[in-house]
Amino acid sequence: MIFGLITLEEVSVGDASPSFRGHRYPVEVISHCVRLYVRFPLSFREVEELMLQRGVIVSHETVRRWCAKFGQTYANGLRRRRPRPGDTWHLDEVFVRINGRLHYLWRAVDAAGTVLDILVQGRRDQAAARRFFRKLLKKTRAVPRVVITDKLRSYGAAHREVMPSVEHRSHKGLNNRAENSHQPTRQRERAMKGFRSVGGAQQFLSAFSGISPHFRPHRHLMTATAYRAEMTTRFAIWDQVTGVAGLPAAA
Repeated sequence: MIFGLITLEEVSVGDASPSFRGHRYPVEVISHCVRLYVRFPLSFREVEELMLQRGVIVSHETVRRWCAKFGQTYANGLRRRRPRPGDTWHLDEVFVRINGRLHYLWRAVDAAGTVLDILVQGRRDQAAARRFFRKLLKKTRAVPRVVITDKLRSYGAAHREVMPSVEHRSHKGLNNRAENSHQPTRQRERAMKGFRSVGGAQQFLSAFSGISPHFRPHRHLMTATAYRAEMTTRFAIWDQVTGVAGLPAAA
């Protein structure tokens, strides 16, 4: 990827791509900064430093605004390119501290470990479970065959109300897939030294759960050659989603 200190008035890359109207930095600079921040445990100031090394002068505050504006759009674009979720969904919730107060991060993954949706809430009662179920169904536009949860009673009550025709299995030992999917979030939470607001946590984690896994294939199951080929494909998809692929080739 080539970076330069040029300006960009407007880029037209199709209806599915985000609009960069009014941004003076090239599309590839914006998308690269967002990828750096979401993919790696970097601060905005560290992204600023890495870009300065490449000859791109951009402030950490500008990087923050880019992540807030484009992160979710990029994540949605990647999700639209994924296969439909499997028919077995694993749901779990884990506590997170936001400004010293206890909240809960609800998460759903399919049998392949693909994150379907997340939701930060202050409670884990029946109303919270019901809200997450409804958001999940709306987001995926699909209905599972089986839902697997731990033994939290809120799941059962919400399940009977929202999706009574779906089989519900409540067993802690069957839900390791959802529990394991919390690990990257925990690692990033520690690197960020926690979240400052519920809205900020929801915004970042929603984009993080859509972007970060795209660049984290199951490396341990691949040969080096297969891994490089897979990552080349994923970088190409990223360029399509962010609009970089629609730009004319550099001279």
